[in-house]
Amino acid sequence: MEENMGKHTSHKDIVNRLKRAKGHLEKVINMIEMEEPCLKVSQQMHAVTKAIYNAKQTFIKDHIDHCLDVEILGDSKKLEESIKDFKEITKYLD
Repeated sequence: MEENMGKHTSHKDIVNRLKRAKGHLEKVINMIEMEEPCLKVSQQMHAVTKAIYNAKQTFIKDHIDHCLDVEILGDSKKLEESIKDFKEITKYLD
């Protein structure tokens, strides 16, 4: 399905979130290598996981809001493709 990436105003924010998560992940790796306390490492891992999860949720919701729009309703083939796409992408919401 062809997408208009101009509709995705949240992508810049998502990229920034993922870059921050990348920095935090590098910190976690250093913490493990430096044998930091497990509690602190676990807290940082949780923060990285949460940041990536939130970015994923925002990305998927943005896709649903902007790529599966009403203009496809007049075209049964596009509607069928969009429904299939919607079902597929919702598997990644958890």
